[in-house]
Amino acid sequence: MVPLPAQGHLNQLLQLSRLILSYDIPVHFVGTTTHNRQAKLRVHGWDPQAAAAATSSIHFHDFEIPTFSCPSANPNAKNKFPSHLLPAFYASVSNLREPVSFLLRSLSCQARKIIVIHDSLMGSVVQEIQFISNAESYTFHSVSAFTLCLFLSEKMGRNIKLNDAVPKQLPPFEGCFTNEFLDFVASEYQYHKFNSGCIYNTSRLIEGIYMDLIENQEKESVEKNIKKHWALGPFNPLTIPDKKGLNEKHFCLKWLDKQERNSVIFVSFGTTTALSNEQVKQLAIGLKKSNQKFIWVLRDADKGDVFNKDSEKKAELPKGYEDSIQGMGIVVREWVPQLEILAHQAIGGFMSHCGWNSCMESITMGVPIAAWPMHSDQPRNAVLITDLLKIGIVIKDWCRRDEIVTAKMVETCVKRLMASDEGEGVRKRAAELGESLHRSMGRGGVSRLEIDSFVAYISR
Repeated sequence: MVPLPAQGHLNQLLQLSRLILSYDIPVHFVGTTTHNRQAKLRVHGWDPQAAAAATSSIHFHDFEIPTFSCPSANPNAKNKFPSHLLPAFYASVSNLREPVSFLLRSLSCQARKIIVIHDSLMGSVVQEIQFISNAESYTFHSVSAFTLCLFLSEKMGRNIKLNDAVPKQLPPFEGCFTNEFLDFVASEYQYHKFNSGCIYNTSRLIEGIYMDLIENQEKESVEKNIKKHWALGPFNPLTIPDKKGLNEKHFCLKWLDKQERNSVIFVSFGTTTALSNEQVKQLAIGLKKSNQKFIWVLRDADKGDVFNKDSEKKAELPKGYEDSIQGMGIVVREWVPQLEILAHQAIGGFMSHCGWNSCMESITMGVPIAAWPMHSDQPRNAVLITDLLKIGIVIKDWCRRDEIVTAKMVETCVKRLMASDEGEGVRKRAAELGESLHRSMGRGGVSRLEIDSFVAYISR
């Protein structure tokens, strides 16, 4: 496993490692010392004993690299793309190729076959694969099949025949990325020609039609080597262990234990975006005026090294705010076990940036989403969630991305999702989809058959 050093990417491949390990296939997880530590520290949803066994069974290869720049995110930037993480990406790509190549050569002498699953943005790191006769690689795309389908068509020049399954009106790509990052993407995508296929954290149950579009384009390609595409998701655990000992529980979960079913909205915008003080203020007022219970994770965006605490700035809340919401809501400034929170019966909604990792966790737990995309794939994911799957509502339209979301808008949207007939309908559909996804991972289910098929294929 060779992940990109960003939380949503690290977590997905560590979760996939657990799945692959369940088939008694040895797994090697490759990264810098800092980012491997981050991945292990933040993994959630695993049974504590199983987690200890899994992380001790996975072979972590911690490579030291030179110190790199770790700027903080700019909460007032017009483009919310996390450009501050690019130094970490560049440092990893440029310094990991040599040790990873050495590791691949070493492992190839010991094993019948080596399978490399690398992030789509880490292709250059594993380019040695082309020279190893008993090795093959698979590109992992950390985004939805829907979003990737559109990206390949619009930005990478692939002749994908978009049909009626794709809405005519889509959020523009403007504001999603920076030109520097798109150059980085292009530089890494050129190494995909060495791979044997692609892997997605999704299920054909929810994105089968978009997987088909990508596969059909592959079949019609002039290239002779037709690559396989595998929907191996959901990667995250579907059943969360009940931590009976209260001391083991995060305080958020203890608070949720006291709340009624579907009564709390979980508010979290991932690890890469920082909100301006004015936006924090409007969100705070809107949540309070909604009169709905909430858990709000208000953290700084991750730096390239999450253990670098220099010059951190905490977002400012209105004076006396936390005292004024006693009993109604809690504001958390630290890392929280998101999957466990989403799995709790008291959670009735998720206000989210629509990063794909968060989307898949919310879908699997049957929780509807109030969509507030910030950058990258998130605007397109929001369309999938709200317009196509119909398991969410829109808080902020991407065409108004430069505007502040007012307290009134927050209040209205929270009430729509948590306290209206419309919200109840959305919640019911989300619950039904979550249940279907759970069944699909059972014996004979479409998702289970897919991963069984993948394991059989790579073991041939």
